[in-house]
Amino acid sequence: MSYRIQSGDTLSGLAKRYGTSVDALMKANPQVTNKDLIYTGNTLNIPGSRDSFEPGTQGQGVRGGGSSGAGNVTAPPGGAGPGTRGPGGSPFDIAMSHMGKNAGSLKLETSGVGADMEDWVPNNVNCANFVSACLEQAGQIKDSQHSASVMTLQGNLDRDPNFKRVDLKDAKPGDVVSMRVGSGQHVVMFAGWKDGKPQFIGSNNVNSDGSQRISLTSMNYPIMSVHQYQG
Repeated sequence: MSYRIQSGDTLSGLAKRYGTSVDALMKANPQVTNKDLIYTGNTLNIPGSRDSFEPGTQGQGVRGGGSSGAGNVTAPPGGAGPGTRGPGGSPFDIAMSHMGKNAGSLKLETSGVGADMEDWVPNNVNCANFVSACLEQAGQIKDSQHSASVMTLQGNLDRDPNFKRVDLKDAKPGDVVSMRVGSGQHVVMFAGWKDGKPQFIGSNNVNSDGSQRISLTSMNYPIMSVHQYQG
């Protein structure tokens, strides 16, 4: 999420308020070079607890639980069809290969998706970090387009001529789906349809301690955008 600095704000105070750390704030905001000096009116990227999928919210969240594989996910007639692919393969297939892994462990792996994920991102807010890494591994985005912020990643895809916004009904497995969750955001990838409901794969807050795990699930949040790779 983005936050406009108010008079009296400090990085340490904001880190405490949003459940993150000063170090994470510094890394998410390279324009800040002195942790003790921020300016009223400037905008900060907050890699905090609101930039995530938080299940259990009344009237929202997971519907029908998650599946451990793609076998039960089918497109409706004339629906999803084959997934998008980049020079390095399908981001959907890449994401599925990490099903069930905790984001905190995955981002410490030294190759593949884990190597492309930013280690500093807190374990409860890796949704954009994971999706970015899958897109990188598929060759659909460059390292410079990777972001741990949902809104920044959305903006990067909007500016990329290889991506275009489509309706959910036209989505293909691997398309990037950005959602609004309360005052925050969440990002996942479209995974097809099951029983007429859209399925999504991503780094979700499904562990009992609030941390994230790669899981496949149905969600009912307002969708901000669906980006489809056209390259």
